[in-house]
Amino acid sequence: MTNPTLRATGLTKLRGGKRVLDNVDLTLEQGSVTAILGPSGAGKSTLLRAIAGLEDLESGTIESDTQILTNGGALVLPEHRNIGMVFQDFSLFPHLSVIDNVLFGLRRGSNEERRSRALAMLEQVHLAGRANDYPHMLSGGEQQRIALARALAPAPDMILLDEAFSGLDGKLRAELRDTALAAIAAQGAAALMVTHDAEEAMYMADTLALMIDGQIVQSGAPAELYLNPVSASAARLLGEINEWDGPIENGKLQTPFGPIPATASGLSQGMALVRPEGIDISLNPAGEYRAQDVHALGANLAIRVEAPDSTIWLTKITIESAVKAGDRLQVTLNPHFCTIAV
Repeated sequence: MTNPTLRATGLTKLRGGKRVLDNVDLTLEQGSVTAILGPSGAGKSTLLRAIAGLEDLESGTIESDTQILTNGGALVLPEHRNIGMVFQDFSLFPHLSVIDNVLFGLRRGSNEERRSRALAMLEQVHLAGRANDYPHMLSGGEQQRIALARALAPAPDMILLDEAFSGLDGKLRAELRDTALAAIAAQGAAALMVTHDAEEAMYMADTLALMIDGQIVQSGAPAELYLNPVSASAARLLGEINEWDGPIENGKLQTPFGPIPATASGLSQGMALVRPEGIDISLNPAGEYRAQDVHALGANLAIRVEAPDSTIWLTKITIESAVKAGDRLQVTLNPHFCTIAV
């Protein structure tokens, strides 16, 4: 079992009379990646900066295994928290070589020991051959790898990533995610990343926390949050969702696409949340449903399906399907991708 590296309890931050952080609790585990996912303005970066010691709080406690770091104000300065940080803008020193950028954060040991450590970190991010180059000679992805190596070089207890990959194109972002995960795992540090990219959060995180309006509304394993969101707003953070509000009768919520069992007892009303993957369709000339339009999405087709009452839901199926716009369909719901939120 992993051990807690940091506990944040009751974090509250006001800005302009608004609660940017609203009684936030968070635990980071050694050797584990936690992702905070939320829209712009949700409070993600403020939470990260508070953990780093760069933001004071109205109330709340941040403590490591050995000491209290923050109790409202910062009790331990950022440079003494043994935390590494990687930002979106790389933040490299343009006048320093690659290896000197990595050496900058290494304060302990002889010059030979520090250089050996810096080279080992560059090897870990696959850039040992660029040690004597300068940042302007590197691509964006390579510069961010250097920033990651520099953050990990002092062997921090914790690494914080603030939208660290969002400035890169899709291919580079995917490559850097894997590099970062491998480097963080080798270090054994706790990692906290903030992002508004749902795919990135689910790919990288062991634990995912959904943040809306300064509050963490749900946390847990990414798959659990995707399949069992606590609310429509939480569900939307992780991708497209079909919604239907209605009464629960005889243990089921009836939707235009079929009934959904209510697992909790005693509910009289609920919100059906159905992922596109939960709508199974097949061609049926006598079917009550109709494919309104069909769009290719790489290996999948996105199909807007119209119910008899004109309600339209989205489904996604593999591209080899022969469904075309206007086709009549038979529809069933896959309960694995359906849930009812109160």
